[in-house]
Amino acid sequence: MYPPAFEYQAPDTLEGALAALAELGDEGRVLAGGQSLIPMMKLRLAAPSHLVDINRISELSYVRRENGSLCIGALARHNDVVGSADAKASGVVSSAAPWISDPLVRNRGTVCGSVAHCDPEGDWNSVMLAARASVVAQSSSGSRTIGIDDFIVSFFTNSLEPGEMVTAVCVPIPSGASGGAYMKLERKIGDYATVGVATQLELASDGTIAQAGIGLTAVNYQNTRASAAEDLLRGETPSDELFAEAGAAAAAASDPQTDVRGDAEWKRNVVAVYTRRGLAQALASATS
Repeated sequence: MYPPAFEYQAPDTLEGALAALAELGDEGRVLAGGQSLIPMMKLRLAAPSHLVDINRISELSYVRRENGSLCIGALARHNDVVGSADAKASGVVSSAAPWISDPLVRNRGTVCGSVAHCDPEGDWNSVMLAARASVVAQSSSGSRTIGIDDFIVSFFTNSLEPGEMVTAVCVPIPSGASGGAYMKLERKIGDYATVGVATQLELASDGTIAQAGIGLTAVNYQNTRASAAEDLLRGETPSDELFAEAGAAAAAASDPQTDVRGDAEWKRNVVAVYTRRGLAQALASATS
């Protein structure tokens, strides 16, 4: 199937792209990697009348440490994160990057595009929830920083205003000993997650858990923070029993659907197991 007709422009500056989006409003869509947008257009699930291609704006292609955060620009590909030494500053980010789809998509798709897409079966927003990331949104009238919990509104819905685009996603770099992990169950390489769990731990000087992050993939109508499980962990001494309790709380926060990949109760059990394993792996990284 072919997409409906659309207008196309490819500005070579960020200012030019923002000016185009300001003029187009709801009719304009940003094209970066195109790994989600183009298939949706071909299936006529999306029909923007104008595409603003940002691939010529080289200043948006970076993965770097900046002001105590790991910042990923709008043109950074998934594989840029895989190959970045700076990305190792966030254990959960570096753990997740090789799990994104398949090599073809990782070479072309962008992290920021995936975050903006808000697909509940996408991996990155669960990772960003666990890492407590912020999204940098810019328009011709200025920029603002949006916490990831506020950025994710619902199923395929974010909080961007007309004329805004995501220019970066920034993950705070923990100040103490920390570790993270992303665990993903998929039917085959490159498939969407049947269940995914992102975990991050930061330890205090006395070995207790100063901060915890748990994000769930494909088990709710949107990527979900397991807040109750995080609360159980904070301030406690790590143990297998504590991690099992957090796993049960994370499973209770999920509401998966029975489908060809498995029944709902089985998926909840996978959430519990992956949470427990992910926390154990994050702890091992933090203490190594």
